[in-house]
Amino acid sequence: MNKITLEYAPRPWALPFHASTKRWMVLVVHRRAGKTTAALNFLQVSALRKPSTRYAFIAPTYKQAKNVAWDLLKRYARVVTHVETSESTLTVLYPNGSKITLFGADDPDSLRGMGFSGVVFDEYSQQPSNIFSEIIRPALADQIGYAVWIGTPKGRNEFWRLYEKHKSDDEWLVMKLAVNDTSVIKSEELESARKNMSEDEYEQEWNCSFDAAIKGAYYALELSRLHVEKRIRQVPYDPAIPVHTVWDLGIADATAIGFYQRIGAELRKIDYLEFIGKSLTEIIATVKNKSYVYGKHFAPHDIEVREYSTGKSRFEIAKNLGIRFEIVPKLSIADGINAGRTVFQRLWVDEIKCAPWLDAIAQYKKKWNDSAGAFEDEPNHDWTSHAADEFRYAAVVESKMTNDNEPKMAKQYIPTYSRRGGYRARW
Repeated sequence: MNKITLEYAPRPWALPFHASTKRWMVLVVHRRAGKTTAALNFLQVSALRKPSTRYAFIAPTYKQAKNVAWDLLKRYARVVTHVETSESTLTVLYPNGSKITLFGADDPDSLRGMGFSGVVFDEYSQQPSNIFSEIIRPALADQIGYAVWIGTPKGRNEFWRLYEKHKSDDEWLVMKLAVNDTSVIKSEELESARKNMSEDEYEQEWNCSFDAAIKGAYYALELSRLHVEKRIRQVPYDPAIPVHTVWDLGIADATAIGFYQRIGAELRKIDYLEFIGKSLTEIIATVKNKSYVYGKHFAPHDIEVREYSTGKSRFEIAKNLGIRFEIVPKLSIADGINAGRTVFQRLWVDEIKCAPWLDAIAQYKKKWNDSAGAFEDEPNHDWTSHAADEFRYAAVVESKMTNDNEPKMAKQYIPTYSRRGGYRARW
């Protein structure tokens, strides 16, 4: 066997990581500690040691994977004789048949159907919480592959839950390293950074605080209040009260569904589902298979758009499958967000069933403008948008979530004809 000397010298904090043989590893490490470099070299060593195996490095977006990791991976792979790189697929192919490919969590379908011997999730706090359980975990099964989650905290989300659940688990390697634990950043640089950063920013980026507020997040104060008032907890289903659903229907994107019960002045979010790459028929079957007694179902106006392939709208398809939608009135995004802030005042959320929604809504934030160095007055469209749109629709129709025995008919256009005016549409 030929000996390969890599151009990589691990920093002291990373030595336990490289020495670990555990299958599951969580690295909560401060900014600029070199965790991406360490993770890429961990994958590369695995690929070189085990022929004909495949590995994935997954960033929050494909663009981030390319900008942050691609040049690094090529740099460390160039010492391997006869190594090949593909710019179009962001793949490094080693002479023993093993390969490493960079992916983005914003295109989860690109990960389906593959098997992996190892996967690294970079900045996992910014990725959909179901990407591991739904897509990657099955892809590791036949190879008994490993997974590494790395990142700096951004609130209490799936990354936080992984850390909390397994920090005392002997079968996992779990590390949490603040800036004083690594000695990577000089003290004078930290003093300078503290002068230019808010306290929340400093605690999050350098001290790995999961409780620091996320800058630009729309519902940061409202979520903080929910935590303080202990309104994020187990919220049981009351079978005497109907369950209303609110849908954000995606086509290529995810479909998000919130399940609500209205009890007195309280609005209780008892469940939440998110689907990727599922047909409307499959989604409706899942909803109907739940043991809930349903009241009304709400969806945005685009559900009435007819599809070219069938000539039918999703409104009609859903009606034929037993779900009759009411249409959510059109409202600007800003007005919908303000309505959502008002609803938070009487909202209760199930901490287990709605965990993916809590993860997303906590990180739903304004778009950042690099050239202006400021946030814009509109949301950033990413994986958090579906959960946020569903809640925005729920806020708009909250007053319609009544406990009447019979739900109202869904809004629909009915054509009428008169000799004077010809065909006209009325409700």
